[in-house]
Amino acid sequence: MSTMRGRDPGEPHRSATPLELFYDLCFVIAVAQASASLHTALTHGLYASGALRFALVFFTIWWAWMNFTWFASAYDPDDVPYRLTVFVQITGSLVLAAGVRRAFEAGDLRIVTLGYVVLRSTLAALWLRAALSDPARRRTALRFAGGVTACQLGWVALLGVPPVLRLPGMAVLIAAELSVPVWAQSAGMTPWHPHHIAERYELFTLIVLGESVAAATVAVRSAFDRHQGTGALAAVAAGGLLTAYAMWWLYFARPAHTLLATTHRAHRRRFPWAYGHYLVFAAATAEGAGLAAYADHVTRHTGASSPAAGAAVTVPAAVFLVTVWAVHLRPHQARVAERLPYPVTAAALVPAAWSPAPALVAGALLAVLVALGPAHAGDSGPSADDTGEPVSDGMCASRRAAWADAEGAGEAGPRGTSEGGAPEGS
Repeated sequence: MSTMRGRDPGEPHRSATPLELFYDLCFVIAVAQASASLHTALTHGLYASGALRFALVFFTIWWAWMNFTWFASAYDPDDVPYRLTVFVQITGSLVLAAGVRRAFEAGDLRIVTLGYVVLRSTLAALWLRAALSDPARRRTALRFAGGVTACQLGWVALLGVPPVLRLPGMAVLIAAELSVPVWAQSAGMTPWHPHHIAERYELFTLIVLGESVAAATVAVRSAFDRHQGTGALAAVAAGGLLTAYAMWWLYFARPAHTLLATTHRAHRRRFPWAYGHYLVFAAATAEGAGLAAYADHVTRHTGASSPAAGAAVTVPAAVFLVTVWAVHLRPHQARVAERLPYPVTAAALVPAAWSPAPALVAGALLAVLVALGPAHAGDSGPSADDTGEPVSDGMCASRRAAWADAEGAGEAGPRGTSEGGAPEGS
């Protein structure tokens, strides 16, 4: 078995591997199952319980994906043992996907838990391998392995507790899962790659936006096949497309790697960026389910009230907008005039649920915001370090030196920033 040394965080032209792309492709199945189950719950008027179950199930999908992504950014030998371990992880994601519907319909968490435990336990095994191969970061890797394993024992034990205690138990275990990276990274930073992480997050954003478009398209097509509410359905379709296009435009308006390579190396900024993407991904997925549910409402195949059905479209769009702005766009904005339109538009999206065509109104509001904002990522100029100087591939050597200095100093990060922690695998 070859060693699993940390990768070069300043490696030029680092991009996602074919195995990572295959990994994401298989996670699409779990995302699609979560979206379809939320659509069914919303169609039957189960707004509160459906949203809660979606939030919990989507957490397992996102957390498993995110943890592997940060690990692979720091350690990826691409040898046979590593590939086989990732295949086991992919199998776990498929098992998890197979249990999503039962978790929604009957509250049966056994299959979801099994898939999740397979995903997380194999990641713990990868951390143990990293601990054996990378003495300089052994303490960090062992903390990850131990913390992940302890959490999985907790999830298995939760299956045996009375139903009334399961929700509080889930809250405790989610808090524990979120705490593991903070605790582990306090022992030292691992060599994650800023451009690679940015690309991985961008690819998953495309996945959830694509699933949102697919879910809405299937629902609108089915409604058109029933030949009911043609005009209203056209408004849903047009509004859904406008919303999806605007969501894509807003997310990709600024390049994430310019943050991760500079100001967001620091613990206090990197964690909110990485963890905040849970709401970005969940809201984008929920938007498709909401559009599909509203299409059902238009064809009178649901008893949901109109404002509630409209909120299923406008609330996810508002959550997506606020989160993308807070963690992804706001750090680029120096003036109040640049920042103000985002929270104002998000506030306007919520009452749009009471309008005659909430999907179209939401899409129009987001389209106006896009028109007021930057044209494209190139407007932000070249990548810059925290002094404002352009960053080029020729600076990779100095970045590597800074990273080495950060590791040697423990808590102190490059250029004197705080490096108390990073998302798991980072």
